[in-house]
Amino acid sequence: MALFDENVEVTPSPRRTLSRGTIAGMWSLSVALILLLVMTFLPTAYVIQQPGPVYNTLGEATTSDGEQVPLISIDGATTYPTEGSLDLLTVQVVGNRERTPSWFELAAAWFQPSRAVLPIDAVFPVGQTTEERNEQSAADMVDSQKEATAAALTELGYDIDARVTVYSVLDDSAADGILEKDDVILSADGRPVTDASSLREIVNEGGGDPVELVVERDGDELTLSVTPRESEVEGESTLLLGITLLHDYEFPFQVTIQLNNVGGPSAGMMFALGIIDTLTPGELNGGANVAGTGTISADGTVGPIGGIRQKMWGAVDAGATYFLAPETNCAEVVGHVPTGLRVFSVSELDDALDVLEAIRDDGDLDALPTCTAG
Repeated sequence: MALFDENVEVTPSPRRTLSRGTIAGMWSLSVALILLLVMTFLPTAYVIQQPGPVYNTLGEATTSDGEQVPLISIDGATTYPTEGSLDLLTVQVVGNRERTPSWFELAAAWFQPSRAVLPIDAVFPVGQTTEERNEQSAADMVDSQKEATAAALTELGYDIDARVTVYSVLDDSAADGILEKDDVILSADGRPVTDASSLREIVNEGGGDPVELVVERDGDELTLSVTPRESEVEGESTLLLGITLLHDYEFPFQVTIQLNNVGGPSAGMMFALGIIDTLTPGELNGGANVAGTGTISADGTVGPIGGIRQKMWGAVDAGATYFLAPETNCAEVVGHVPTGLRVFSVSELDDALDVLEAIRDDGDLDALPTCTAG
């Protein structure tokens, strides 16, 4: 039996041609893939914020030498053991002006609630190098530690002598060549200067007239005159001397805060709470895990910070169930609180202490201020 008939001619099926639409689609897809590949190498104008390390102000920190030491240590006063945690939160920035994230990294971050994509100018001001930003951040951290210590000791009834010190003088500014780094500003136009706000108020009340400053330099008192210059800050016209300031204080005993490779002023409130807890009997938080953020001034005022949404996610990852948020950040909090975290709004150090007291004593937490839609 024959398997093939030699007299039968087999004609192959005609090759099916692609339609113009299909060909156009294939070309479009190829071009898109090539463009995506090219975009991965193109610089972007954005950076990514994400949760950073979390530090318990009641616990230990690692020094630059790798040694474990108490994050807050006090010499010259009676201290008490603590429990639970009073966590300060940090934010990491992925990218800088020298190396920005790729478009793929930005796209991935966009869809993660714990991360934020920000214009690079919002994090690294134009004309400021990464090194300059790091130096300013370190100075802000030193200042926040002093402010936190002053706020905590004032809350506990200690007398604090405040001093306002020049940290730097901007080139070609009104104060350039007149004021110097480490000058202590004692008064302006005959009024005592106790903080940056009081100096700013005196300068702007003068309407641009020369400001007479009494400063202490190398143990000597000098009277100097500086004519402020008008500048725009956050869309508003203001008068500036062109200096950055640090607050210095004379404390009745030594408070040391050791936190390596962390900058900025946003840990101030949690430093203050950690100091108070260390100097008072019992557990300020009742042994609970509490996290929070906010700047603080010597009078106990809690101020706004950046990256609060990322910090809330960092708190959850660290096991905190309660979160202290500056009242001025509440608009960013509403609708973005991670599951399992209870947020309380604070505007003063006393507000934070009220929250901790309620947690410790099983008080009525529902009666405390929280962030709500305005």
